[in-house]
Amino acid sequence: MRSFPASRAVLALMLTLAATVFGVGATGSAAYADGCYTWGRQLSQGMSGDDVRQLQIRVAGWGGYRTVVAVDGVYGTGTANAVKRFQAAYGLSADGIAGTQTFNKIYSLQDDDCSPIHFSFAEMDDVCYGGFSGGPISAAATKANILRTMWKLEALRHALGDKPLSVRGFRGHTCNSQIGGASNSQHLYGTAADIWSSSFTLCTIGKQARYHGFSGILGPGYPDHDDHIHADSRYENNDDGATNTWSWVAPNCGI
Repeated sequence: MRSFPASRAVLALMLTLAATVFGVGATGSAAYADGCYTWGRQLSQGMSGDDVRQLQIRVAGWGGYRTVVAVDGVYGTGTANAVKRFQAAYGLSADGIAGTQTFNKIYSLQDDDCSPIHFSFAEMDDVCYGGFSGGPISAAATKANILRTMWKLEALRHALGDKPLSVRGFRGHTCNSQIGGASNSQHLYGTAADIWSSSFTLCTIGKQARYHGFSGILGPGYPDHDDHIHADSRYENNDDGATNTWSWVAPNCGI
């Protein structure tokens, strides 16, 4: 968990002022933002490309209740609805079209390594040894999964009022075994996070997570989960050999 960098806040303000002065609204082209990624065109339903995929990664946490936003580079109805929810959550015109105002908001929410500003790769890496190797898939693939997980966490955090969330993320095989993790744990793939906060009850976090792209939610009442909420993307994980499913189990929370 991290505080909002002052320099990023200034950059966001400058970009917003520029859009106002020059009359650039949702339909304008995006200005260069940071060292991560810059969109060069307005995106809307029916379009496709890597720029759509990059957008989907960042709005995947805004799909809605029990909904997954496909990261497939195709701007379909699910992506449009997620963009609308993202826009509404941040006070933008919710038209489902990703233009300058939407991109500027995303730029203000991400660091140069593409991670969202309130979460970092460092706090999501192997809790025993550090790094992203040692799991069933490559370190690069694991890191890509972690990036998507963090953007879902950013959406969850914002929906909870932008209060800090503490998280744990990836575990390699050795670490997972040492702490007694399930042999098929989603933590092995970078698709899971354990979450807790001094600002909310675990049940509040778990119930809100249902709206932010997490197909696996485990919490109080589930064995060994009374001190955290486990949230994962098992439905989207095609590397674990399991049939894509949903599993929300936190009996003490009514989940």
